[in-house]
Amino acid sequence: MAFSTQSDGDDVMSEINVTPLVDVMLVLLVAFIVTVPVMTNAIQVNLPKTAATKPPEPSKPITISVNAEGNAFLNQTQLALPQLEAELIAKQAANPEQVYHLSSDESVKYGSVAKVMAVIERSGITKLAVLTQNQ
Repeated sequence: MAFSTQSDGDDVMSEINVTPLVDVMLVLLVAFIVTVPVMTNAIQVNLPKTAATKPPEPSKPITISVNAEGNAFLNQTQLALPQLEAELIAKQAANPEQVYHLSSDESVKYGSVAKVMAVIERSGITKLAVLTQNQ
């Protein structure tokens, strides 16, 4: 803090000089920047060598659709609800990780979509995305 002398007048200068504070903060910042990478690589581990593996190819999603008349489709093949359920159970048993997409016409009655969703739930499908369009 700097104060004026009596010869300058009776006013006391009460401004804080922040330059030393900024200098200290910059030194601390540089110290942290230098030490953090050293701290993250402090433990040396020799990793075992293995053969390269290829991740499994993601399977194409199966689309379940309901048109404006309330008809159900499985990948563009029209099916009655009992047939749809049997097909979905077989597909789910063959590949439990299969992803399914449900799409329905905007004008379809809620009851038709609810029946298809009940079939999907009874089939044991857990990976389902309901598709919509952006506005």
